[in-house]
Amino acid sequence: MGAFSGPRDWGRLLTAMVTPFDANGGVNFKEARRLAAYLVDVQKNDGLIVNGTTGESPTLSEAEKFQLLEEVLDEVGGRAAVVFGAGSNDTADSVYCTQEATKRGAHGIMIVNPYYNKPGQRGLVAHFKACAEATTLPVLVYNIIPRSAINLETPFLMELAKIPNIVGVKEASGMIPQISDVCAAAPEGFRVYSGDDGLTLPILALGGHGVVSVAGHVVGAQIKQMIELFPTDPAAAAKIHHEIVPVIKACFCAPNPVPVKWMLSQRGFDCATVRLPLVPLDDSELSVIKAVFKG
Repeated sequence: MGAFSGPRDWGRLLTAMVTPFDANGGVNFKEARRLAAYLVDVQKNDGLIVNGTTGESPTLSEAEKFQLLEEVLDEVGGRAAVVFGAGSNDTADSVYCTQEATKRGAHGIMIVNPYYNKPGQRGLVAHFKACAEATTLPVLVYNIIPRSAINLETPFLMELAKIPNIVGVKEASGMIPQISDVCAAAPEGFRVYSGDDGLTLPILALGGHGVVSVAGHVVGAQIKQMIELFPTDPAAAAKIHHEIVPVIKACFCAPNPVPVKWMLSQRGFDCATVRLPLVPLDDSELSVIKAVFKG
């Protein structure tokens, strides 16, 4: 059945897929299908996150979100995991999106920290628990401080890890000591994914499982090789890490996903367009990318 062999087996490299827009700003579903196939077949991704922040989820309509899920499932769902980003800062809406994605055949659900509301730890636990109870699918918790302004602390994450279908965390706190604590405390089978491309190798060394990537759009094959080499040849894995770091940094020289969408456009994908409040790259940002990315 290819890379995807079960509801909990999402693999080690998942990319949070960008959403291609046409010249009029509408979602280009045909190009989304072509991109999904490229990410799985050429860039060696084990799975894709649809409707994540890298997919500009805050600007997608409900209809666009679910059609995008269905198109990507139809294109690559037989050979890769397709996980749906159902979270927002509204628990009721997150529960609804979780239920709808489950009905439409998603292989898993990702739920982000509720942003802007800034709930306390008990509120975070209640939010994630409500979403997990709304589905039989495996759920990935997404802890990202820069975008949510809150941190899911390790003891409360471990409380969530007791829920049978909460199977892992995308750790994008950027705090290595915390991520180390998470890896040490995680129960057997609970998977810790790096949420920062540049920290993937250090997190693997701490016991992490893989990465939910942005750079996987353009250097996914190298990231996959690095992950596979690490257990037996960490020096070779480190060499790959150092080789791809300049491209990883370039992916974030402007607000994500603007740089990586431009990079993909240089690979022949019609996806450079972004929706406001994001804007195209300026000349200084382009110069940074062109210095390290040759298409």
